[in-house]
Amino acid sequence: MTVKVTATRRARPDAGRAWMIMALACAAQFMVILDASIVNVALPAIGGDLGFTATGLAWVVNGYLLTFGGFMLLGGRAADLFGPRRMLVAGLFLFATASLAAGLAAVPEVLVAARVVQGVGAAMLAPATLVVINTCFTEEHARARAFGAWSAAGGVGGMAGAVAGGAITTGLSWRWVFLINVPIGAVLIVLALAALASARTGRREPLDLTGAVTGTAGLAALIYGVMRTADHGWTSAPVAGPAVAGLLLLAAFIAVEARFAARPMMPLRLFRIRGAAVGSGMLFLFGGIVIAMWYFTSLFLQNVLGYSALEAGLGQTPAAVVFVVVARWASAVLPRTGVRSLVLVGSGFFLAGFGWLARADEGSGYVTGVLGPTLLVAVGIGSTFPTLMAAATAGVPEGDAGIIGGLAQTTSQVGASVGLAVLATAAGAKAAADTDASGYSLVFLIAAGLGIAIAATALLLPRRA
Repeated sequence: MTVKVTATRRARPDAGRAWMIMALACAAQFMVILDASIVNVALPAIGGDLGFTATGLAWVVNGYLLTFGGFMLLGGRAADLFGPRRMLVAGLFLFATASLAAGLAAVPEVLVAARVVQGVGAAMLAPATLVVINTCFTEEHARARAFGAWSAAGGVGGMAGAVAGGAITTGLSWRWVFLINVPIGAVLIVLALAALASARTGRREPLDLTGAVTGTAGLAALIYGVMRTADHGWTSAPVAGPAVAGLLLLAAFIAVEARFAARPMMPLRLFRIRGAAVGSGMLFLFGGIVIAMWYFTSLFLQNVLGYSALEAGLGQTPAAVVFVVVARWASAVLPRTGVRSLVLVGSGFFLAGFGWLARADEGSGYVTGVLGPTLLVAVGIGSTFPTLMAAATAGVPEGDAGIIGGLAQTTSQVGASVGLAVLATAAGAKAAADTDASGYSLVFLIAAGLGIAIAATALLLPRRA
């Protein structure tokens, strides 16, 4: 039985092919998210080997995140117009080729350029995986389970980065952090060609070039400006200049989509779908919670409790396991409970977990100071992430599944970037006035507040949405 991805009729794959499609979507999502985190542990070795400056080394990470977030909307619309099969294969090829260039880089400029191209490939891949799930899994319970597996794959990819990065860098070389993507990408290309062999290419209409340029440039400029807050104040020219330019470009993008584009890249009518609008807003807030949980907890373990990077990664592994288990459970019960109930449950765990974390200090032990509260937060993340993704993409016309998937992931990515900048600024200011531990306490209290904001936003959804 074949799989057809069309704008008018959704085919239901048989069990064997459904498993293959699920494996493809989850593996691609795992690889994309893994690459955003696995490099962090290898940065000292990369900097020493290639002679990076301290400022330049940050762009090994930022170059990837900038294009990943900036090109996501364009990647989503391209998946609608050209089909998920083409975008998956093209994105995998670009990602794997850039990974090869990064692994073989002999000078800093080549490595940063390769990371920028990797981000473009990831922006093509990630929305296409959601199109595959939306079009191939149409039965309510099957679709919820597919979202649960996809969410878990991304979560495990983010957490596995610290452990895998440390192991690969120590046992082999930092170059294999990138080179390992080449054989994985080749296998996934073969799987994509087999699983989606008969998929149609998508809608026959031109790409909205004006919308594509203004939207992509606006997102990239905004994210770039926010990233510069690590080295400059919020009102400084290096931050305010690109951030304001990004906001102006995004305003122009909205104007183009509303009044001038014959076939807009982002049809604004989609925001009349309550789930898409409210779900995207909650995902923006959720990005800050993810940063507080994985990034700042790792820093707390290293900078306050004195753990190594590898030990910190291992210390967060129990929370990652809980996240995977709870995400699968949440996906199974979502068709019965609806979105609002699960989001409210998850927000309660955010409040309890981050409130507990905020009490940790230099004298706290791992079990009572970090393990217990992070397990609670992991339950909250597992309950809410697949739920929010399902809410943001449900009820959308099939021909717009890619752009809505891109929007959902873009809002989460931008939320994480803004959250990182805001939380780092708050933590630095508090630590300068008090102690290092007090800075992290403030971060975790703000994250608890984000959980409350998500709960309040969820009330805008129907009880049984």
